[in-house]
Amino acid sequence: MARPEKVRLGEILVQQKLLSEDQLTTALGEQKRTGRKLGRVFVENGFVTEDQISNALAKQLNIPYVNLKFVNVSPETARLLPETQSRRFRALAMEERGATLVIGMADPTDLFAYDEIARLVKRNIELAVVNESELLHTIDRLYRRTEEITDFARELEHDLGDSVVDFGTLAMTPGLEEAPIVKLLQSVFDDATQVGASDIHIEPQEGRLQIRFRIDGVLYLQTEADIKIAASLALRLKLMSELDISEKRLPQDGRFAIKVKQQRIDVRISTMPTQYGESVVMRLLNQAGGMIKLESLGFPPKMLERLRAIIRRPNGLVLVTGPTGSGKTTTLYGALAELNTYEKKLITVEDPVEYRLTGVNQVQINEKIDLSFARVLRSALRQDPDVVLVGEMRDQETAQIGMRAALTGHLVLSTLHTNDAVSTPIRLLDMGVPRYMVGSALQAVLAQRLVRVICESCVELDEVKPTELAWLKVELGDTVHTHSYKRGRGCSRCNGTGYRGRTGVYEMLEMTEAVATAANHQDPSEFLKIAQAQMAGETLRRHAVALVVAGKTTVLEAMRISNQFED
Repeated sequence: MARPEKVRLGEILVQQKLLSEDQLTTALGEQKRTGRKLGRVFVENGFVTEDQISNALAKQLNIPYVNLKFVNVSPETARLLPETQSRRFRALAMEERGATLVIGMADPTDLFAYDEIARLVKRNIELAVVNESELLHTIDRLYRRTEEITDFARELEHDLGDSVVDFGTLAMTPGLEEAPIVKLLQSVFDDATQVGASDIHIEPQEGRLQIRFRIDGVLYLQTEADIKIAASLALRLKLMSELDISEKRLPQDGRFAIKVKQQRIDVRISTMPTQYGESVVMRLLNQAGGMIKLESLGFPPKMLERLRAIIRRPNGLVLVTGPTGSGKTTTLYGALAELNTYEKKLITVEDPVEYRLTGVNQVQINEKIDLSFARVLRSALRQDPDVVLVGEMRDQETAQIGMRAALTGHLVLSTLHTNDAVSTPIRLLDMGVPRYMVGSALQAVLAQRLVRVICESCVELDEVKPTELAWLKVELGDTVHTHSYKRGRGCSRCNGTGYRGRTGVYEMLEMTEAVATAANHQDPSEFLKIAQAQMAGETLRRHAVALVVAGKTTVLEAMRISNQFED
């Protein structure tokens, strides 16, 4: 292919009537002031979308526009262009056609980049236009660190041999970045961030060390290494999180922060002695992910509207329930983000603090020094707050203080481990909270789960089994055969799982006057009957089935999360 012509992006967009002259002038002024790329300025100001830019360039240069969401690029092909250059020039080697290499570029008008790529790959080049955000996601995915991690683990085995290494001394050594242990950990964190892992598990087994990642709620084996490196890894991580390196017999908890690709990642670490050494689990909390918004969590529109109205009330208790890892904290932070204004004082009492929020007073529980939920909550109420978030209603004392705060002019948000919304008020009574408090303080209970979303790059029709149809029929009745059902085939984009990302499944019990009165009734079956009538069948199961019918998730996945609350 001939070298592309030099064209001006702004002029192309104006010619194709996607941009006005005024918008172009504004953007050029901003580009001059900030030095950012013109295309980014257009997109960030909302003048055009990335797709519109890509399509306009493709049309002008008479080259194809490729949507990377629906293309499977092999890692071997991508690596024909080294990662550094791929990121620098916003380019991706997508396909080999004989002696020609198809290169996708976010900006094919960048002649310097074109010349450099041609020099590097020493092949004929055919250009295509790709969307920049999708390109960066694809680069992250394709240049994964799997082989690098295994190599570093081997290098570390070789370095250790059978000698004993004093990592306390090593931590003070200049040029530590070169130490294989540090390279290995850096690669593990890089890879975990690229694939969106929420946890890293480092587990010594008999004769081997396994490293696993939890992605979208499911654990996947990342690599296996020689058991000899297990103690060194645990030691290094303990040094990073300032834990006691001499204590190997007791569990320890800590935290540290790292920087991965210019993003700050907070890491919560837990160590536990096992039969073959110390098992280390790290929870990764990306602080650069931007603030969580309630509308991005997958609420049905009517429920979101009701929830927003409830959290804007001046007082009362709102509870979010579900098992561990069902996204309760994320929902509560979404609510806090909406309430976080200069006119309101917000205090959170957590164990541990998961996300850092600007403008919010966050307190970390520390049982070692008797800084318990109940104790901090009592003090927090003397700090004149408008909204208090209690990480978890763990015991009767915390629940009663929270309830009292809700009755005395504060909005209290908290979580509880129950299976569904209607059983939550009964659970509070079991915990010893007085009936009148439950009826008058509780405003709403939101129960939730997380389901994996079908990967849109490899979605296809699913052949539903008779047992699955029978399960769907309970909710859909005879219309069960009128719908088509989807699944993910599995591709490089979703690491062969068929799923990519997760969304929430919800049900909400609003404590109306009738429900609150029923909560004061001695007979729990009376309360359950009225609460179920108030929810009008809008259950977790119904929302899960709605997602299946919409083609967002699979029948199997909906059944999996439904079994959690039907057992």
